[in-house]
Order: sequence, then C-alpha cells, then structure tokens
Amino acid sequence: MNSYAIRIFLPQHLRTLAQVGAEVQLEVKPPITIRAVLDAVEEKYPMLRGTIRDHNTKERRAFLRFFACDEDLSHVSTETALPEPVVQGKEPFLIIGAIAGG
Repeated sequence: MNSYAIRIFLPQHLRTLAQVGAEVQLEVKPPITIRAVLDAVEEKYPMLRGTIRDHNTKERRAFLRFFACDEDLSHVSTETALPEPVVQGKEPFLIIGAIAGG
C-alpha cells in the first residue's frame, strides 16, 4: 500500500513543543482521513499527544480547529476523507489555534 506525503500546518504553540517549523510533511497511508493524519502527527511527534486531541476520547481540543481547502473540518467525523488537493500535497491540512475573547 502506498503512502502519501501530507503537508500539515501547525499553530505556534505546537511548533514550539515539537521544535519544528510552521509546516511539516508526513507520510500517511490510505485512507487519508483526519484521524490518519492526526495519528501520524502524534506518532512522529509524541510530545504533541494530548495537545491536539484528548488522550482518552480522541476528541479535538476546544481551542483548535481543522481546515482543508478553505473548509472547516472541525466538527466532522475524524473518519472523513481529506480533499484530493491535500492528499496530492497541493494544499496543506491546517491545525489552527482558535481565538477567544470578548
């Protein structure tokens, strides 16, 4: 089974923890779903386990959002397949820190 080089954009606080730049590229085996990408991130950068999603439930942390191809994927199932431009490496999968305030 082939794997795909998926581009992942990380917010500043996760870059600092992982000691990487804004964008990382990881090999992910099909099917290329949100879950598969997050699993690959946590496998490559174990210090990020529990920072993107809860250790036990695997639910997205409240102040992080997921985007791909200008689409908010924060509230869809993690089994959702990523758009073809992300799979082909033309577009990144974005993990964005949400902004809160009043």
